[in-house]
Amino acid sequence: MTGSDPQGTRDGDAEPGVSRRGLLGAGAAGAAVGFAGGAAAVGVAVSTGEAHASGSRSGASSYPYFGAHQAGIVTPAQDRLHFAAFDLSDALDREGLIELLTEWTAAASRLTQGLEVAEGGAVGGSDYAPPVDTGEALGLPAAGLTITFGFGPGLFEDASGGDRFGIADRRPAALEPLPRFQGDALVPERSGGDLCIQACADDPQVAVHAIRNLSRIAFGRATLRWSQLGFGRTSSTSTSQATPRNLFGFKDGTANVKAEETGEVDEQVWVGDGDEPAWLAGGSYLVARRIRMIIENWDRVQLGEQEMLVGRSKGEGAPLSGGTEFTEPDFEATGAADAPLIDANAHVRLAHSSNNKGARMLRRGYNFVDGNDELGRLDAGLFFLSFQRSPQQFIDVQTSLATDGLNEYLKHVGSAIFAVPGGIAEGEFVGQRLFD
Repeated sequence: MTGSDPQGTRDGDAEPGVSRRGLLGAGAAGAAVGFAGGAAAVGVAVSTGEAHASGSRSGASSYPYFGAHQAGIVTPAQDRLHFAAFDLSDALDREGLIELLTEWTAAASRLTQGLEVAEGGAVGGSDYAPPVDTGEALGLPAAGLTITFGFGPGLFEDASGGDRFGIADRRPAALEPLPRFQGDALVPERSGGDLCIQACADDPQVAVHAIRNLSRIAFGRATLRWSQLGFGRTSSTSTSQATPRNLFGFKDGTANVKAEETGEVDEQVWVGDGDEPAWLAGGSYLVARRIRMIIENWDRVQLGEQEMLVGRSKGEGAPLSGGTEFTEPDFEATGAADAPLIDANAHVRLAHSSNNKGARMLRRGYNFVDGNDELGRLDAGLFFLSFQRSPQQFIDVQTSLATDGLNEYLKHVGSAIFAVPGGIAEGEFVGQRLFD
């Protein structure tokens, strides 16, 4: 990690509200497993209301918080993730919920610009009160931080069917817990949630700092239900990014929806103006799945079988029907004895849009390694995140994957779904149209 020492003297502290970058001083230099990212260079902002500035590895030192859509969806996928799901207090009322969302919005708008969470920050307040910022990001730039909020089914109706916030009649019809799928071994403590926050950045400490401080703001009103750290993005959301690899060693995200495909983004990702409910227009639906990879078993599989199960070569990432990484798979191509070159149960075939009513998703998954289990096996895998106009897009694809040969090496242990409100203008709070 780089950055100034947060234990510095009070005389050297920055003015309250200045960018963390300013604390460096005058001497400072100015990944469902998809197996489906681009590599052409582009240097302009896409038509999503998100502008680029130079600085981080993703091409931006900071992204605007306000705009037509929430950042962190079509934004070029950053290197690191901290995702958190929250349960709301039973004592919280409608006014308290609005107050929490208002405070979160104000904090997120500052954090994404490299500022401390509030005026006064970690060292600019009273010696006799806790600091308003936890301070571990002092001296660090914004690092391309994006903060994305989502609303779970429990926000609209509690477990007993109660409408504690007076918004049950505004619940999206599609916002239902996902059905059970092949390979599910879901752990309740790693699933669900009334609210979620996705923090992505090119510095893990910046992402963790964001979730830590937003969790702190929520004290007494919302409690952390579960969270997940991620590294090494497993998909590309922009043609400016090369295709990354997942923990099985294969390129992941070749066929992912890209921000530059504005027509596809409008069709497949954003809730439209004519869709219901109207308050969600410009937003999306987020599916989160914690997928445990059985690494030890996979590592003993022959290369040829690994490629057959995926349907792509492990090196180039080309479909087994021939060509290069970005060649469209030919599912009719056959080889010896007229056997299909891409196996009938290959992941690439089953997940392809041609096999799923044209459905595509924008994926922002990440690798994770959370130590080891009681048997000494790596607790590792893919934290799958996808954004889609309708949850049915995910359901159709996941249902198709019931016969996927990879299922032998995968176990889905966490699952959640959220409605992601559209972007907002300055002076508004996230999700405000829901309460109007």
